[in-house]
Amino acid sequence: QVQLVESGGGLVQAGGSLRLSCAASGRTLSRYRMAWFRQAPGKEREFVATIIWSGSSTYTADSVKGRFTISRDNAKNTVYLQMNSLKPEDTAIYYCAATLGTSFSGSLYDYNYNYWGQGTQVTVSS
Repeated sequence: QVQLVESGGGLVQAGGSLRLSCAASGRTLSRYRMAWFRQAPGKEREFVATIIWSGSSTYTADSVKGRFTISRDNAKNTVYLQMNSLKPEDTAIYYCAATLGTSFSGSLYDYNYNYWGQGTQVTVSS
């Protein structure tokens, strides 16, 4: 079992930055593909970014490309999401997720992830 706990959310003005963290316990994350998803009020959960187990390959959604960066520190069992140039439309609950095995194409879909955190709220004011 893997337990994931997100932190770092909050209220920020448009154009500001936040760094989300996802700390794992129970098992080492070093072999897991990790991802961030988000869910805005009244909308479905959507993919934000993913990173493979080694950290050598990442992919971000077009909606956040150039503004958000996913990274990981396997020694600390933690995954990060650096969010810059935040926009009001980035307001959502952000979730981290882990999976041992899925293809790159599969990594874009939440149903391929086995473990989820409880989420952290990010609110961007205009």
